[in-house]
Amino acid sequence: MTFSQEDAGLSATQFSSEPPVGLVADSPRDAKSLLAAILASLDDAKAEEIVEIDIAGKTPIADYMVVCSGRSQRHVGAIADHLVEDLKDNGFGTAAIEGQPACDWVLVDTGDVIVHVFRPEVRQFYNLEKMWAADPVAPLRRS
Repeated sequence: MTFSQEDAGLSATQFSSEPPVGLVADSPRDAKSLLAAILASLDDAKAEEIVEIDIAGKTPIADYMVVCSGRSQRHVGAIADHLVEDLKDNGFGTAAIEGQPACDWVLVDTGDVIVHVFRPEVRQFYNLEKMWAADPVAPLRRS
C-alpha cells in the first residue's frame, strides 16, 4: 500500500523546493528592493540587533539572510506578523512562515531573503550569524 502526500493530509506546497509564489526576484536589483523593504519593516516593528548576511555565493536557497531579535515571544510574533503584512501591502506577495505557535524562533521565507526572528536566548544558542558569515577555511596541504 502506498500513501500520497494528500493521504497524509499534507499539501504539495509543503514539500515544494520552489520559493513561495510571488516572491521570486527577477534580478539582483529586485532582491535588493525586497531586502530594503524587509529591513524597513523590521526597524518599524522595533526588532533588535538586525543583521543582514549576503549568502548568494554560499547557497542557492536565497540571496540574503536577515537575523534579528525580539524582546519576548509576543514581540517575536508581532515582528513576524508585521513583516508579512508589510510585504503583502508592498506587492511582494505572501511569504511562507514557520514557528509562529511557539514564537521562540520564527522563520519568514520570502524566496530571495530568509528572515529569522529570535528571542535573544535562542538566537545566542543557534548563532546563525557565525555559521553563515564565516569564510571557508582553505584545505590543508600535506608535504
